[in-house]
Amino acid sequence: MEFNIAVIPGDGVGPEIASSAVKVLDAVGEKFGHKFCYDYVDAGGVSIDKYGVPITEENMQKCLKADSVLLAAVGGYKWDTLPGHLRPERALLGIRKSMGLFANIRPARLNPYLKDACPLRAEAADKGFDMIIVRELTGGIYYGARGRRNGEGGEEAFDTECYSEKEVERIARVAFNLAMGRRKKVTSIDKANVLESSRLWREVVHRVAKEYSEVECSDMLVDNAAMQLIKNPSQFDVIVTSNMFGDILSDEASQLTGSIGMLPSASLGEGKVGLYEPIHGSAPDIAGTDTVNPLATVLSVAMMLRLSLGLEKEAQAVEEAVDSVLKNGYRTRDILNNGTSPLKCTEMTRKLIEEIKK
Repeated sequence: MEFNIAVIPGDGVGPEIASSAVKVLDAVGEKFGHKFCYDYVDAGGVSIDKYGVPITEENMQKCLKADSVLLAAVGGYKWDTLPGHLRPERALLGIRKSMGLFANIRPARLNPYLKDACPLRAEAADKGFDMIIVRELTGGIYYGARGRRNGEGGEEAFDTECYSEKEVERIARVAFNLAMGRRKKVTSIDKANVLESSRLWREVVHRVAKEYSEVECSDMLVDNAAMQLIKNPSQFDVIVTSNMFGDILSDEASQLTGSIGMLPSASLGEGKVGLYEPIHGSAPDIAGTDTVNPLATVLSVAMMLRLSLGLEKEAQAVEEAVDSVLKNGYRTRDILNNGTSPLKCTEMTRKLIEEIKK
């Protein structure tokens, strides 16, 4: 089979991990008889430098026409002082909106070979955890009305949190459908004791829950959820929450796995086409040093193979390769064990490809 993949190398370490992803995909294609064609897209800071905008219409169209989109990372210190509409991250927000990608799926699993890298106490780490955070992606405070105005204390700035019933209902269905194939437990995270938007969120989630009688549904306030992720992450199966809360909690969960360099993500809409990316960002401080961990990006490739391209065996092959290199003791510097030497990004990629080709 032949697939067209839009690849966004982006900024910072982005080109390095994008290269790893393409090499892994090529290895998968060689083993299973597929052809992956790549359409490279300028987006983020690199696009601002070249064209003056986070993403051009031409490059946006490349994403819209692809079978799937693979994003490495965008952003960096260089563009931090630009006005909001010209920040590199606006490219990502624009792609999500244009592609209708309202659901961000972020699995957080403690690999048994990385227990030593988990910052939790041994009794918590020994339980392990395997959760999915389902984050609403195109609504809430990141997309609400914003601005500045004069107030009694001088200049004020405001950002508006707003959710509709439709937005909450569709993200809740994603969470409940995922739970049906897992441990059948959904935890909805909100701030209903303070926020009206969270009260509507809770009402709609409860309404949808009635359609899934096999799934246990509970509510948790976001501040308590942040604490419970540290205290006992094994209690969670599927978490569903708003754009901002999901952004924060998923980064917290990533650290429990041993490194933010281990977490993939998928952004999906009503159809099969998705946007796949590691959650760790552009890490400009280590860009060009070949020290970035490629595993989150490679695991994002596995999610793309499974969820957008329908290639289950191929996705499993990639995930098994990741488990094998970790089992064999190979580490990048962010997940380093005492007494082991770190692999460079390119070296880890070679190890993965060797496993895939076995």
